[in-house]
Order: sequence, then C-alpha cells, then structure tokens
Amino acid sequence: MPFATPAVPSGPFSDVIRASDDFARRHHGGASDPAPLLSALQQPTLDALTEAAVPASIRLPSPLSLPPPLGESAALAELKSIASLNQMFRSYLGQGYYDTFTPPVIQRTILENPGWYTAYTPYQAEISQGRMEALLNFQTLVVELTGLEIANASMLDEATAAAEAMTLAFRSVADARRKRFFASRLCHPQTLSVVVTRAQPLGIDVVVGDHAAATFDSTYFGALLQYPDTFGLVHPYDDVVARMHAAGGLVVVATDLLALTLLRPPGEFGADVAVGSAQRLGVPMGYGGPHAGFMATRDALKRQMPGRLIGVSKDAQGNPALRMALGTREQHIRRDKATSNICTAQVLLAVMASMYAVYHGPDGLRRIARRIKFLTEWLAAGLRGLGAGVSEGPFFDTLVVHNVSASRVHAAAHAKRLNLRPVDDTSVALSLDETTTGEDLQVLLGLFRESATLPDPGSLNAEFPAPHARRSDFLRHAVFHRHHTEHEMLRYIKRLEAKDLSLCHSMISLGSCTMKLNAASEMLPVTWPEFGRLHPYAPVEQARGYTQLFRDLKTWLAEITGFSAVSLQPNAGSQGEYAGLLAIRAYHLSRGEGHRTVCLIPTSAHGTNPASAVMCGMQVVPVACDVQGNIDLADLQNKADLHAASLAALMVTYPSTHGVFEGSIRDICALIHARGGQVYMDGANMNAQVGLTSPGFVGADVCHLNLHKTFCIPHGGGGPGMGPIGVAAHLAPFLPGNPGMDANHGYTSGAVSAAPFGSASILVISWMYIRMMGARGLTEATQRAILNANYVARRLDPYFPVLYRGTGGWVAHECIIDLRAWKKEGIEVEDVAKRLMDYGYHAPTMSWPVAGTLMIEPTESESQTELDRFCDTLIAIHGEMDRIAKGQLDRVNNPLKHAPHTASVVTADGWNRPYSRELAAFPTPWVRANKFWPSVGRVDNVYGDRNLVCSCVGMDAYSTTPETAQLQGSQ
Repeated sequence: MPFATPAVPSGPFSDVIRASDDFARRHHGGASDPAPLLSALQQPTLDALTEAAVPASIRLPSPLSLPPPLGESAALAELKSIASLNQMFRSYLGQGYYDTFTPPVIQRTILENPGWYTAYTPYQAEISQGRMEALLNFQTLVVELTGLEIANASMLDEATAAAEAMTLAFRSVADARRKRFFASRLCHPQTLSVVVTRAQPLGIDVVVGDHAAATFDSTYFGALLQYPDTFGLVHPYDDVVARMHAAGGLVVVATDLLALTLLRPPGEFGADVAVGSAQRLGVPMGYGGPHAGFMATRDALKRQMPGRLIGVSKDAQGNPALRMALGTREQHIRRDKATSNICTAQVLLAVMASMYAVYHGPDGLRRIARRIKFLTEWLAAGLRGLGAGVSEGPFFDTLVVHNVSASRVHAAAHAKRLNLRPVDDTSVALSLDETTTGEDLQVLLGLFRESATLPDPGSLNAEFPAPHARRSDFLRHAVFHRHHTEHEMLRYIKRLEAKDLSLCHSMISLGSCTMKLNAASEMLPVTWPEFGRLHPYAPVEQARGYTQLFRDLKTWLAEITGFSAVSLQPNAGSQGEYAGLLAIRAYHLSRGEGHRTVCLIPTSAHGTNPASAVMCGMQVVPVACDVQGNIDLADLQNKADLHAASLAALMVTYPSTHGVFEGSIRDICALIHARGGQVYMDGANMNAQVGLTSPGFVGADVCHLNLHKTFCIPHGGGGPGMGPIGVAAHLAPFLPGNPGMDANHGYTSGAVSAAPFGSASILVISWMYIRMMGARGLTEATQRAILNANYVARRLDPYFPVLYRGTGGWVAHECIIDLRAWKKEGIEVEDVAKRLMDYGYHAPTMSWPVAGTLMIEPTESESQTELDRFCDTLIAIHGEMDRIAKGQLDRVNNPLKHAPHTASVVTADGWNRPYSRELAAFPTPWVRANKFWPSVGRVDNVYGDRNLVCSCVGMDAYSTTPETAQLQGSQ
C-alpha cells in the first residue's frame, strides 16, 4: 500500500511549482533522493522498505488526515496571525510568575543559539564542560541565596519541585507511622494542587492550614511554607520550623531567589529544603514555561535529592573537570527505587538564569530587588493615602489591597489593559517586577482613585527590618564579578559554548533520544513577545492565540496517535508517564477497582517507567525479554494471569527499546485488556511510528509523546522538554486538572505541572514542524528514520554485530551494536565512546538497554555523507581495536585507553606514547579540517563522587585559574 499523500499537486509540473522554502526536503537529510541508501539495502523504494521492515498487522490502513504542508515563510505568517490573537495586557498577577528583562546578549547567544539548545544531557562529560560550568554557576547561585549546602542543576518548575521535596522528606524520615504533610494555605495555589496530586497515590495526607496555629505530632513527616507567601507577606518562620523539627519532621520552604538577595536565607532559620523557580532571572513567562525550578538541601540529604547534580572531579591529567555526580540516585540505575522519575529537566533555562546572575552580579541583583521593593513600598504608601487597606507587615513585591470594590478596580484595570489578581469581592492583589516603572505606579494608583497622585517617596526605604533582613554575603566567586560588560559577557558565553559538542558540529546518534533537526524556522517564534510575555493565569480571553495553537496541536496529535483526547500539561516525558499512569489509576478507582495496583514492565524499559509507576502507588512486576529482544510472551502471560485480579497496567515501549518492531504488539494489548488492565505506551520511540502506525491503532490506551524528540523541540543540553499525553476516550475524563484552581478531589486526576499547559511557549516549535511537514512529510520522515537506521546497521554489522533484528533481519529506527566480545582484549565500550570524541562525535547511547553495547539512532535528518562519515569513524576505531587485539598497539598505552586527547596533551613538549600525535588527534583528513577539541581528558567519575563538590566556590580546592578562583576582598 502507498504510505504518502502528495504535498503539492501531482503531475509533470509538481516540482516546478514547489515553493523554494518547502520544508520537508530541508528537514530530510537525504534531500529528495533516498535511492543510494535504498540501493545499499536492495530496496527499490521507501514504501518497499516499509513493507519489509514494519509488520503488516500494525500498519495504518490510510494516510494521516492533516492540513497540507506550508513552506517556512507561509507557516511563519500563519503562526504570526495566530500570535496576534493574544492580547498583550500588562500582568501584575504574580503567583510565582513575573515579567523580566532578558538581557539581549543572553537571548541572542544562548536562547536563540543552536550551539546551546541542540546539545544533549551531559552524559559525555569531556565534551560538555561548557554547559556544566554554567550549571555549576546555577547550583552556586541557588546554594548561596538559600543558605543551604547543596543544590541540583534544575527542576521542572516550582510546583513539581515542592512535590519532589515532599517525597524527599517522606523518604528521609522513613517512619511508616508518619503519613501527614503540612502545607501552609499561603502557598501558591498551583503548588498546593500539584503537591496534593503527588501525595494521593502514595497515601500521604496533605493538611492545608494556618502555619501559625498548626500543631505537629509524630504523624507528620514534614511541612511546606511559602517565603514570601503567595500574597506577598514575609513571616518569621523560626517558630514553626522549630515545632516541626521537634516533632521529627523536615521543613520545605518555597521561595523567591530575587527576594533572597534582601531576605534572610531559609537555611539560616532552619529550613531543610528550599525550592522555587528561577523564572524571574531573565526568563520570559511564556504562558507558563519553560522555566528552571530549583531545589537545595542540606548535605545530609544529598543522596535523597532528585534530578541532575553537577560535581567537580579531575581528568586523566589531574586537571579540574566537571561531571554529573551521584548518578546512582537516578532512575536509569535504581529504577523503581530511584529518588524520582525525573529525566529531562530545564538545563537551557537554568543556564539563562545563571548567566543573568553572572551578568548582573550580586550588587546588580540586590539593586534590582531593592528597586522592586522600593516601588512596592511607594505604591503601598500611595494606597494608604487613599484610605485603602494594604498588607500589614513586611512584603517584597506583592500587595493585597482591601476595602475596595474589586469589580470596579478590575474593570478599570481592564480598560487600561492591565491584569490584577482576584482575591475576593473587596480585595485585589498585585505584584510588581523588574520591568515596573514609576509611571506604572501612577497608573496603578489611578485604578483606585482616578485623580490620585503618588506621595513624596523621601521617607521610604527598601530594607527589611530585623529579623528578616539578609546579613550574609552571596555570589562571592569571581565568575559573578568579571562579566558585567556585554563584551565580557559575550566572550564568556562563547568560551563555554566552544567546549561543548552539539548538532552544530556533527550528528548525535543517541539511541532512544532522537537528536533530529531543530530547524531555525521552528525556533524563531519562541521569542516572539506575543507568546513570551503572557502570564499563565491571564484571563483566557486574552490568550486566544494560544487557545488556537493548543486546539491545533491537540487535534493533530490525536490524529497522529490514534487517540480521542490529548493533554498538553506535562512538561517533560517523565511527567507524561506520570500523568498517563495517574489517568489509569483514576479510571480504575472510578470503577471501584482501586485494588488494581500491579504494573507489568519489561526489563528492557527506560528507567523512568518503573520510577513513574512507584510514584503512582503501583507495584512493579518485571517481565522478561527473549533472546531476540522482544517481550517474552510466555512470561508476560504467566505474570498477567498471576496478577489478573490486581492488574492495573502494562508499560511498553514501541518499537521496543531494543530497536525492533514486535509483530505481537496487538496480541500483547489484547492479553492485558482481557485481564482488566490498561496499556501504557512509552512514546520514546514514536519517531518510528508517525504515519505508519499509532499507539491507538495497535491497542494502547494512553501514550506520552516526547515533543523534544519526535516533534523537534530541542534537548537544550538536558531540557526543556514536553511530554503531552494522548488517551483513549474512556480515559479522557481523567486527564490532568487545572493547577491554578483548588486541588481536584474525587477520582479526577489533579495537576501535574505548575501551569495549565506546561511549557506552553515551546509548543510553537512542534506546531511549526507539523504544519510545515504535513501528512506526507511526517510519514516520509518516519520512513527515512527507518532507512537511515538500517543503512547504518548494514554498514557496521561486519565490524560490530547488530544485536537485535526484527522480522526479515530489519531494525526499526535505531540499532544496537555489540562490543561485549572486545572486553577479553581489555577494551571497554567506554573506550570506544571516548575515542569517538577524538573523531568529532558524541557517542551513541552507551550500555543501555544492554551493557557493553552502543545504541545508534541516526534520525531522518542526517545526510548520507554524515552517515558514512560516522560509520567510517566506527570502522576506523574497529581497526584500532583490531591492532590492539593483534598486539600491534599496547593493551594499555593506546589511543582508545587515553581518549579523548586534549590539545594540551597533544601539543605538550613530551610525548612518550607508542602511537603518533597525528593518530591521537587527527586520525582522518576530515578531522584535521574540522577538529573539535575536548577541553578536558577522561574524567575520573569515582573521584568525583568520593570528593563531592557541587558549587564553583568549591573548585578553589582544584584550581586557581581566573574563571575558578575565589575573588578575594570583593565583598
């Protein structure tokens, strides 16, 4: 059967009338002619290859029904018209979201720079030193402002960070009698909603109340406080912290980094964990995201902390080098016993926030905070002069104005195109920010009395009284003092960028990660103010453009997945998994089958699968895989039968994590349904499905989509991502609720992210991709992904056997090559991964899902030239390995064991290695002409974990270079 619909009118003139900016041919690495690759596979056409490689039983009977594709300029024009439907009101809504000035040097050289946004999570440390230094700066920023001892490299948002902190406290206290968690009613409502959602499956009772009056006993394991609170007041929390500690629990404080430049840090009044959002540090609101959440805690709790952690170690030459530390906490290793299911975080946004702090420095941040507080005090004085009731007590940027006609004030604000936060019939709230001016204050005051004028501010000050005022210094390290001019900032950013390998340099063939093209036309709208400056809780009628965008995406994604409904709220793939399992849980509860808690998961599954299941209160039962890499059907049936009465779900990845299409997938789904379970499909490998099959068609009930894989949102060095879920009709009532409202009750699932539509501003990327590709382009992308993977498998198989194949010897969109036999020669898979860096490549996925292997996913976006160069590189490395096996190269002193080779090593005066400098650094002519130099040698992972240092101040023990030396006498 044919698998494509025409993108332009067919006939002899179709090529003539094709627009010059037709997108699909730019996206596909093979341009218009896949014939050479097909010839190598002895297949006449893409359709013929599809017939051979994709089981007939799962193939869609008809093409996707999507709008015809537009060229790049036409798609941008259409999206611009949609953006114009968003009304650019000025929002003073606060609630954790604030307008901010993104320094143009940061917007231009980071947010809009593919050198930063196309990099991957820094698993290969030697070619990721730049963004890890920026993340170390972020961790330092968080640690020093919160007054705690260790911070991670970002969370998804403030609300999910608070939920993660709650479960951190739950694990740390480890007392089965302690099931209660106190949350102040003065926390942001979206935070309370997400915390309640997270608590329910775990049997945690969230008690929302007045922190001042609360009493705690041995049934409590922790408390959550907001500092300043959601209505702006700063409370002395010493007493409530002491009471919770006396009861044996931990205290989590949700806080504001900018306010902490003036306020006493939470660590100084006894907080055990601090969480929040770094959004207001130069990151646009974006109608909810993406933004970098943060978490800091005490050193004693570091192994319970979720998320990535950047630490200092040393390389093979003894030089300081950065790496991801304490990886054994993570779901990839601990699976159902992991601290969290978090995989993707918000690296790009954490980098932006850290650079904002570097650019402004501690004095600049204090100046911004003092200005905001001064303007808030000035406005409060003006309101008091009108006789209005204003918040009593210390405040930072937010006021609640009482004894007014709220409806009249809101109407006056609407007439001025302003948004104030509703409170009740006689009160309104408003929050100021970095962009607020004195003129804005006059307009705001006029909402309450038209002729009012601001008083003389001479007697006002921007200082907090004791005990709230900050007395401790922060950001003392040199990096926060050296880059306050644009030239210095620009050069610092570019120095870090130059240390990292990204898609700008070469293909990144990470299996299960889909590092495809992130096209410039897809990225351009992200920074349009019509999308970037909207507050997530602005009235919905002001966001009609976003509403149209969401409607389009939901319709298109439902068509692509074969489902009835889609939620765009999950702001990472891990959150999509969690939301999908919550929907299954709620469905069972609604049918009086809450006892269904067993989740069957193949042993090959991504580590987030079991971690997500545990977070939903499920019991994980592993299912074996057979020697072909497929689910062992006999083991699956046995375990499904054994647990039939309590079976909740099966989690399955398709194609499998072994890179093959399992022809039995429909039978697998039917088997689970027959025993009362639901089928959750992990969408990690959706790039092999679009247009050819779909989760709904094969029988799944729910699937999350990694928009940062299949649908072109860039990985950003480890985030942002988006993980929307599609569900069958019977699960639609159980999609995530609105986090801005009160927490949902009953069976309906609550909120899983802080904003109703997650990281809304980056959804424009996926909208552009689908709109420019159309049904034919998307289907051909899938076919070309399968083509490229099979071409790579065919070329490499004589040297590195392909471990798993499907029917007919074909792979899906990725392949696993086996290096385990080389271990007897003293060669580890890590040696090959590091040697690839010398050739200018990032290694494929290493030792997952099978130890001692590499999983390669070339995607559809790579040309034959690049595929051949990559294959030639691995074949050349095979030649080096063969020379080691034959004794022609030393088993220890060889280019693989010493890889990667830095410029300083290769150009050193002395060279005592039995191979040439040329072989070390310039093994091919292409490398000589396009050399990417790793900035450090092989990193010592064990040393870094044994000597854990996770802030740039700690690097002083390792180095005294200008970028890492402590600034003496600067404070």
